[in-house]
Amino acid sequence: MCGGGPAPGMNSVISAATIEARNSGWDVLGIMDGFEHLIEGRIEEARPLSITDVSRIHVQGGSIIRTSRANPTVRDEDAADPDWRLHACLESLQKLGIGALVTIGGDDTAFSASRLAEAAGGGLRVAHVPKTIDNDLPLPGGTPTFGFETARSVGVQLVNNLMTDAITTQRWYLVVAMGRSAGHLALGIGKSAGATLTVIAEEFPRDEPIRLSRLVDVLETSMLKRIAHGRPFGVAVLAEGIGLRLPQDELAKAMPEVERDEHGHVRLAELELDRLLAKQVKDRFKERGQNVTVEGKNIGYELRCAPPIPFDIEYTRDLGYGAVDYLKRLLEGGEPGGMITIQEGHMVPLPFGSFSDPETGRVRIRLVNVESSSYRVAREYMIRLDREDLEDPERLRPIAEASGLTPKAFRDRYGYLAEG
Repeated sequence: MCGGGPAPGMNSVISAATIEARNSGWDVLGIMDGFEHLIEGRIEEARPLSITDVSRIHVQGGSIIRTSRANPTVRDEDAADPDWRLHACLESLQKLGIGALVTIGGDDTAFSASRLAEAAGGGLRVAHVPKTIDNDLPLPGGTPTFGFETARSVGVQLVNNLMTDAITTQRWYLVVAMGRSAGHLALGIGKSAGATLTVIAEEFPRDEPIRLSRLVDVLETSMLKRIAHGRPFGVAVLAEGIGLRLPQDELAKAMPEVERDEHGHVRLAELELDRLLAKQVKDRFKERGQNVTVEGKNIGYELRCAPPIPFDIEYTRDLGYGAVDYLKRLLEGGEPGGMITIQEGHMVPLPFGSFSDPETGRVRIRLVNVESSSYRVAREYMIRLDREDLEDPERLRPIAEASGLTPKAFRDRYGYLAEG
């Protein structure tokens, strides 16, 4: 069963798990549309899977059993049984005669899988295969989640095309990449494509909101620095999670026409971060009587169902086989289930609970480590305003001229960006 958004390699997991289970003498069912039908008791939506059904799907994107975001752990406090969704799922699985379940999904699906295994009290063994193009699950040793490498590869191709267009037409593109909780995908795309700069939420203090004005300052000064170098074009890549940390008062001022919820907050679905920032940056230049072409682009859906690259195919075949191998051992006795990982070429299951936040019970989020050497290298190759630009008069003068300010006025206005 698959849960959450698509990721390249899902079919490869389904294929490998089905083949190994069938070769072990097990019957295999593909549960359609995640937890959706199980919650509603529609067990007829499960279909038998044979080796013939899955023999060549490992090279295909998407999922032959589809996926959904239906969540059996959502509680209904007004119901006689607040956990009726969870119990309905278990009842459906029991009716189907399922004793071992492979779940394929991200942090929400991992949490649902652990709750199902716990609630079953030994009647169901669960192997969870972690996937997300966001790469934000805490796999040991920095191992990527499957789908990330393919999504990055496709994203790099798109950004390279945009960079060629930017050079050809002397314009700017602001590209927002998926990653609500962490900036791995945006940074991976930006660094690999040699984007002009990449901005992720992790580079800002975690206990403070990200001011829209500061974000625009970062983009504007990078553009001014490029202009000073005689290269008035570029591509900036931003992580979509930045939008979650923008303060509502600034969003209300910047987007007065956008639909809001009952609390007056801008709906995240309505927040087109790429277009919002493009307008803000263009307005900055327009105020100085300068014209720049800035286009916003959002990439994400183009990446999720791409055919997996060889790395993800090999990786997911290991994971699918490992899930069934783990379930065989679980059925002999032991813990109710866990998450499958590959460490130094070996399948290593992590028991449910070992990768969760003890306070929330949810799977811990793996953030970009902005203190790492890898991130430092990424920053070194970005075009961003830095301390040397402000301290060297020969470097500062042309940047200040591009902004229409004196060097002192420029330093007073934008110098805070180079602090720390």
